Amino acid sequence: MRVTLNAPAKGSVRLHSTVIRFPALCLLLAALAMPGCASISSLTFSPQIRGNKVDQELLTQLVPGTSTRSDATALIGSPTARATFDDNTWIYIGEVTKPVIAGTQTIESQEVVVLTFDQGGVLRNIERRNQSDAAPVAIVSRSTPSPGNNASVLQQLLGNVGRFSPGGGLGGSTSPNTGGAGSANTY
Repeated sequence: MRVTLNAPAKGSVRLHSTVIRFPALCLLLAALAMPGCASISSLTFSPQIRGNKVDQELLTQLVPGTSTRSDATALIGSPTARATFDDNTWIYIGEVTKPVIAGTQTIESQEVVVLTFDQGGVLRNIERRNQSDAAPVAIVSRSTPSPGNNASVLQQLLGNVGRFSPGGGLGGSTSPNTGGAGSANTY
């Protein structure tokens, strides 16, 4: 027995192969998308340490009255900042954040360690502060006025048309008060 397959006539639709291919394609896409849905719910980010988070064990090795600036630097590193008007106050600022939706960060913990030294460089006081010691700051929604006028984009684009000549100088005459640079002409 010999079977011959005839090519479909021009303009005819091969419905049978399209019906089989479409559900197979949908099934394949669904199979590929399902692991993506499962991984979104189980997606977690590790916490990130920002700033100089001081290790509490190392901090206990600093003893007020005997430890020096060099001891503090060797144990816990350089300070994040120093007090504005007092070079003897060292500030270590650190926080642990965790990324959440849309690239924002949630703060898991904050800690500030303030070391105070005397004039001889000997540690006098260790002060720890955390997020509960923070003062709320209200943001003011004012705008600072800037000098100049409020020209539209079109006025800015067309404002210098005709003021410059092809020779590199300013347009018009270059003699004083006749339209050249520094003239008091208004537009």
